[in-house]
Amino acid sequence: MCGAGALPARVAREAKRRGFRIVAFAFGETPGLDGAVDRLVPSSVADIAAVLTGLRAERVSAAVFCGRLAAQELLQARGDAAGEAIVARGGGGLSDAGLLQGVLGTLTDLGIEVLDQRPFYGDWITRAGPLGGRDATAAEEVDVARGFRIARRLAESGVGQTVVVRRGRAAAVEASEGTTETIRRGLGLAGPGAVVVKAVAPDNDYRFDVPSVGPETLEVMAAGGATALAIEAGRVLVLERERAVEIADRHGMAFVGVAGDRDGEA
Repeated sequence: MCGAGALPARVAREAKRRGFRIVAFAFGETPGLDGAVDRLVPSSVADIAAVLTGLRAERVSAAVFCGRLAAQELLQARGDAAGEAIVARGGGGLSDAGLLQGVLGTLTDLGIEVLDQRPFYGDWITRAGPLGGRDATAAEEVDVARGFRIARRLAESGVGQTVVVRRGRAAAVEASEGTTETIRRGLGLAGPGAVVVKAVAPDNDYRFDVPSVGPETLEVMAAGGATALAIEAGRVLVLERERAVEIADRHGMAFVGVAGDRDGEA
């Protein structure tokens, strides 16, 4: 189940390597899928009934969601009976949790298992340690630890995942504006020398959502004078990893994966 962007092609190649027959239901521009899948089915959230018919016809047994495919896009399907049924199944509300519950229940009824996305991303899922040419300094590690104590609690509360810290002081925490705007705002307040931390809620559902950073994240950090980016190892996706690492190295930023327990200690 493919949203827009480069991720679907990467997932398809890994799924093919694992021996899956791949039918891609594409809900956006998905470069690189030609030749990487057995069948490409252009799809629309405005016609969910056609998607369900296609899933049955192809005898799909497992699904992976990837790319920019927000649950809220189902709102565009208002008036489509199948889309309305999914919304109703999730309690009739418009929350992400309700919509995802409706999607999961519908696919389960079709005998389709929704899989964790992470095994299909290869080394774009981070490991612990430096990803680029330099590790965090001792001073940066202090701010990283402070950032994780805050970010993990934010994530657990469903508020946000990203924190900007400089010399022990939190300059910005993420809410509805997203990672990039949080970083831009935080660096505008903190000035050069700040670090950026991204954490993930312990109950994050990786079937539908894999938190990510990428080249845009690093470019915004470089423009604002940030010196380090720390993300949770094994839990955050690095989009276009080679390019992202190159940007970090070019600007002398530390880029690290951090393993830690769930009580906030990095």
